[in-house]
Amino acid sequence: MHHQLEKHYVNRIGWLRAAVLGANDGLLSTTSIVIGVAAAEPERNIIILAALAGMIAGAMSMAAGEYVSVSSQEDTEKADLIREQRELEEMPEVELQELAKVYEKRGCTKETAMQVAIELTEHNALEAHARDELGINEITQAKPLLAAIASFGSFAVGALLPFTVSIVAPIKQMVYFQYGFSIIFLMLLGAISAKAGGSSIKNAVLRICFWGTVAMGITALVGHLFGVNVA
Repeated sequence: MHHQLEKHYVNRIGWLRAAVLGANDGLLSTTSIVIGVAAAEPERNIIILAALAGMIAGAMSMAAGEYVSVSSQEDTEKADLIREQRELEEMPEVELQELAKVYEKRGCTKETAMQVAIELTEHNALEAHARDELGINEITQAKPLLAAIASFGSFAVGALLPFTVSIVAPIKQMVYFQYGFSIIFLMLLGAISAKAGGSSIKNAVLRICFWGTVAMGITALVGHLFGVNVA
């Protein structure tokens, strides 16, 4: 009988969060920009330029923001690990007691907790403290460059749809085409992210469609109220 490894969705949390956020933001923000501009009834070249600018600027902004944010997390983790390594060298007995208390709080008896702490310390003391005391492990560890690349790529992919629609859709029905295609792809994106993350597909789709409609509706209203008819 073959034993299969358990499938843990938490293993995907790093790249999944960045990818879903980027694709959703790319699709929604670029569509909202195009709808807002199109509601003012400009020429097609203005709509296309707005979509292109939104796609490029948004992708760069997402990548930069994600890199800075995750880098800050990485710096904090590194500082904690350096301090922990120093404490392990200067007062190993105190650190051993701290690690044992962690296991006691999780349900081990005092004797078992100490034995586990001793064995894990002998194997890799810093790894044990990083994982069980600080909550740092390979799954959740910050990876700034990977997060930035994922955000840039996913935003660009998401923004590609409204950019393409701005080129081919009839100018008079541009707002409706943008909204319709975006809602379809938002539903698809919500279903994919929920499936990959092991959560409710229905809830994800409803949530992403509701807030997507709100965002696009507000920008369309703003474009209509403050736009200038250049026809």
